[in-house]
Amino acid sequence: MARRIDVTGTGGVRLAAWEFGDPPKPGDPSAAAGDPRTAEPGAPGVLLLHGLMGRASHWASTARWLSERHRAVALDQRGHGQSDKPPQAAFTREAYVEDAEAALEQLGLGPAVLIGHAMGALTAWQLAAKRPDLVRALIICDMRASALGAASQREWSDWFRAWPVPFATLADVRKWFGEDDPWVERPNRARGAFYAEVMQESPDGWRPVFEPEQMLKSRETWVYDAHWEELAQVRCPTLVVRGLDGELGRAEAQEMVRVLPRGQYAEVAEAGHLVHYDQPEAWRVVVEPFLEGVLTP
Repeated sequence: MARRIDVTGTGGVRLAAWEFGDPPKPGDPSAAAGDPRTAEPGAPGVLLLHGLMGRASHWASTARWLSERHRAVALDQRGHGQSDKPPQAAFTREAYVEDAEAALEQLGLGPAVLIGHAMGALTAWQLAAKRPDLVRALIICDMRASALGAASQREWSDWFRAWPVPFATLADVRKWFGEDDPWVERPNRARGAFYAEVMQESPDGWRPVFEPEQMLKSRETWVYDAHWEELAQVRCPTLVVRGLDGELGRAEAQEMVRVLPRGQYAEVAEAGHLVHYDQPEAWRVVVEPFLEGVLTP
């Protein structure tokens, strides 16, 4: 189960945060309120940050086992999930980082472990560099520190235009993103399910819960620059995780570990870019020992 807690981000943008926990037992007073049973008071806080186009629910399997020993909260970042998507809002790097900072402070999570996927991982390490007092450890999941360049941004713009929206059914969503999408090298059911989670029904069919133009605005604020300098400023223990078939290559991942003052490396076999979603059990196997090491007194 997950309990929604609203957070106010920078510029007054309303953000939906989701605190995960086990269902309450029969007779538990919290059962009547519908609240999940979370870790004991004082348990280490964990903030989970999804990638571009993602949402907090993509962390559900990770958050469930985390909540046994940690206070696990996943954030719908601005423009994503059930958070606000105002047309006039900023979609800068600073805005995303300040939102995560506000979530940690308003929820009383810090000093917390930050776990980020893709763009969410970049937000996490930029916040760790900016506010080391709020971050005790960091997990970077399949995010590059190198600049991706203008060609990458053009490819994404073309890709959004290729989506056959609206989709008639969720089954069509799963099939297109899991099989028919030109970016798919081989059938990938997990990828289809991932995108089905970010669709909502409209009068003419199924459309994304986000605005593609806002996603491109968000992306253009980081694809043209490298982020090695901020990575080197991260002082807390950091685990860099890559999927064997993901977007972060082994050589770059190992260089990121070298640049990090307290970096560690792990990879997950048979996983693509959506490491935690593709292979949730294998993801847990590499993440849990790291957490135990950094959180055990």
